[in-house]
Amino acid sequence: MGTLETQIEQYAAMAIQVGVNLQPGQTLFIGGPAGAPIERADFVRLLATKAYDAGASRVHVLWEDEWLTRLTLERASEEALRTFPAPLARWFEEAAAEGSAFLRVSARDPDLLDGVETRRVTESQRAMMAAMAPYMEYTGAMRVSWSIVCAATRAWANKVFPQLPEAERVDALWRALLQAARISGGDPAANWREHLARLSERTEALDRQRLRRLHYRAPGTDLVIELPERHQWLSCAGSRNAQGVCFVPNMPTEEVFTVPARNGVHGTVRSTMPLNYNGVLIQDLSLRFENGRIVDFSASTGLDALKGLIETDEGSHYLGEVALVPVDSPISQLGVLFYNTLLDENASCHLAIGRGFPVCIEGGASMSKEELAHHGVNDSIAHVDFMVGSRDLEIDGETADGTVPIFRNGTWATP
Repeated sequence: MGTLETQIEQYAAMAIQVGVNLQPGQTLFIGGPAGAPIERADFVRLLATKAYDAGASRVHVLWEDEWLTRLTLERASEEALRTFPAPLARWFEEAAAEGSAFLRVSARDPDLLDGVETRRVTESQRAMMAAMAPYMEYTGAMRVSWSIVCAATRAWANKVFPQLPEAERVDALWRALLQAARISGGDPAANWREHLARLSERTEALDRQRLRRLHYRAPGTDLVIELPERHQWLSCAGSRNAQGVCFVPNMPTEEVFTVPARNGVHGTVRSTMPLNYNGVLIQDLSLRFENGRIVDFSASTGLDALKGLIETDEGSHYLGEVALVPVDSPISQLGVLFYNTLLDENASCHLAIGRGFPVCIEGGASMSKEELAHHGVNDSIAHVDFMVGSRDLEIDGETADGTVPIFRNGTWATP
């Protein structure tokens, strides 16, 4: 087995052992409601094999054929697009209630829905998010183990590496994904232990500062974000399910994150990287906030998709996540625009439109929606990250004792 094949197998093992941290006798779902890419059946089969090696009682796989996904969005009736299969939504909710683990494989063609009417895409996405809301309450509160990994597909590789000979693109994308996921250098398990320990140290340092608000400054950005009194900083290193089992929601991951106060965001922010939202590229996104609410927005491309996202529900007019990532992170150093939020958000500071994570409030995992709202946590069926980091970004934090530098020149002000 060649080096690349060996590393892909190691990535699959890490997805099971570290990502979802599958326990003996546990059920695993691969694919999520969107489905796993049928083009990468080889990788999905490898994941399933590693899951059974770890003692899985059963592995369920849901598949996606991108050609059929596009055809459905082009040809299905309007009424059908406004619905989502209720039995599938119940299956996921019941599986979460039973303590199953969930592994998503992210590999969609960034241009898959180019030319498809945005309104139809938005209707379909809104129906899916509404139907899956009970399941997403389990994942958002970290009550179940879940993770997202990537796999290289031909269309995605063609988008990311158009300058390479066509025959080399898929392997080039695999190598970039493996490097980003800390698989390609040394012992992957040791790499992940050390990395997660460093992320935990960073969250602890931020928690000790008890920040009251953050002030972002960069070209096109002058934004103040207030933080709830009981907020806490987390990383993927700190995720534990209802049984206390650690898991890593994103592989790769470089971020530390918390929740903003729903009504405490003021000013303007401009994105620094394209956002691929449901196969539509949104570029040069700009948002203006008053008392937490988005009151104006613009984009050079994908404006209709951005409008559809913001108008998903009342909560999608507000922010739900603040995430800090230095521009010198390993993914950023690759110098690759992946057109995939899982990768691109871990190369850049980012914010999220929509739902806030209950676990970012002390005791939030056991709070009701009303209690979370009282503590300033936004609620929405949407949660979409967009990137705002650059070498021009400066962030100051306000504490009870004054102002402290958090980011300078796009990276941590203190080591």
